[in-house]
Amino acid sequence: MNTAPDYPIYDADEHYYEPPEAFLRYLSKEFKRDFQYVEVNGRTKLAVGGVISDYIPNPTFEVVADVGAHEGWYRGQNPEGLSLREYGGKPVKSRPEFHSGPAHLKVMDQEGIHAAVLLPTLASVVEERLAHKPETIQALFHSLNQWVADEYGFSNGRQFPVGAINLSDVEGACKELDFLLEAGARSVLIRPAPVAGLRGSRSHAFKEFDPFWKKVEDSGIFVAHHVSDSGYDRIYRWWTEGGKGEFRPFEKDPFNEILDWMGRAISDTLAALLCHGVFDRFPNVRIAVLENGSSWLEPLLDRIKHTYAKMPQAFAKDPIENFRDHVFIAPFYEDPVEKVAGMIGSDRVLFGSDWPHPEGLKKPMDFVNDIASLSEDDKKRIMHSNLKGLLEGARD
Repeated sequence: MNTAPDYPIYDADEHYYEPPEAFLRYLSKEFKRDFQYVEVNGRTKLAVGGVISDYIPNPTFEVVADVGAHEGWYRGQNPEGLSLREYGGKPVKSRPEFHSGPAHLKVMDQEGIHAAVLLPTLASVVEERLAHKPETIQALFHSLNQWVADEYGFSNGRQFPVGAINLSDVEGACKELDFLLEAGARSVLIRPAPVAGLRGSRSHAFKEFDPFWKKVEDSGIFVAHHVSDSGYDRIYRWWTEGGKGEFRPFEKDPFNEILDWMGRAISDTLAALLCHGVFDRFPNVRIAVLENGSSWLEPLLDRIKHTYAKMPQAFAKDPIENFRDHVFIAPFYEDPVEKVAGMIGSDRVLFGSDWPHPEGLKKPMDFVNDIASLSEDDKKRIMHSNLKGLLEGARD
């Protein structure tokens, strides 16, 4: 076991569970039919766009899987071959620290965490299911951002909630960004997926989105690409369900795991930013990749390297260097963190516990043991300096 570090710990990936009021407190009446909590056979379910969703089985989060209940499963410690549901055991009742800023701050103190980026949970259901109603997405995200401002605040110095933004309407996205900047937000959450809209989908790195990226660069905040329902599960359904059905992330299937719905989405998203020129047009934009793991990283860097060798004229500068200049990654605790640091530099690696999700760490500081082979300087960068610099707007 390692001794506790003597510097403040910065956690790039902690969460809250949204109660219904997180979306409904400020939601205009005209949009409420598109996001309803309804009773189905005695259980509360979520209806999105008039369709019952099983994406998250208990969307009120009155009971949840316990903190870190699935940690051993993700570490490959499952000799009995239990399903994820079996491995997690009995659910627990929701606790105040799962949805209250002050209560969560007390737990941060108990766990030895000085500062944390806070992300939503249920919000990941919204964009894929309402792609045909971008105005509803923006209304839901604005309502959520207002609730977060009430319950957590964007600028208390230790809790740093991301602000949720949808890019389908650039003018609306810039307006929401202005609201978040005024509230004190230090990062914004963008789904790792093509931007859906009434004109079809397209890369968020196209020049039509430059007004948004210009505001991001000028403000000094960073963009978080956290795992979400990016729509890539349709590849699995294309093979198994005739392209029909809905993404159910907690119903694990080996074929879907091997297809890598998570790694493909973030890999494509970063490739778009690189190849479509955002990093060239806005050299101070910074991207934090959260809860997407890192197994996709080496294949992506290899593809970038080979493409550069064949098409050097297509890049303004060495794309590997460009990637390393702009992208920060929070590997999973079961990932080879030392190898990730070797590929992109320890100054681009972040610590993320995923607290209080069941797939996260039961004890966030246990991550220190997962990076025991690294030098003390590298550990400090990962556990402290890198995220601190991002939050302070440092540009190196």
